[in-house]
Amino acid sequence: MQDEPRPDELIKAVADFLRDHIAPQISGHAAFKLRVGINALDLVTRQLTLAGDSDAAELLRLKKLLDADGSLRELNGLLSERIASGAMDLSTPGLQDHLWQTTLAKLAVDQPNYASYRREMEQQ
Repeated sequence: MQDEPRPDELIKAVADFLRDHIAPQISGHAAFKLRVGINALDLVTRQLTLAGDSDAAELLRLKKLLDADGSLRELNGLLSERIASGAMDLSTPGLQDHLWQTTLAKLAVDQPNYASYRREMEQQ
């Protein structure tokens, strides 16, 4: 297996090429569809570069918050069950912070240019 270029670098290179060299040459519905494709490539790049660390941090917070062990999916399911049953709510120590940190991490991948997200990150 080669070390370079990494998958995120390859995907970014393709997105940049499409954005810089192909997009200026087309218009109309084809340009719209190209922009959708470029956005998808940008999203995948962010997932590859950011999701691993944010998933690991989320898993650690969940293990502490729930005092349980399991996969990220399992612990998110357990958290959902506890919130739905009323066993946990925003007065539960650590829950509000966990939800906020998880939301910020998801926005970093999904919508990093979202105005409210950017404002929040500038304040931190």
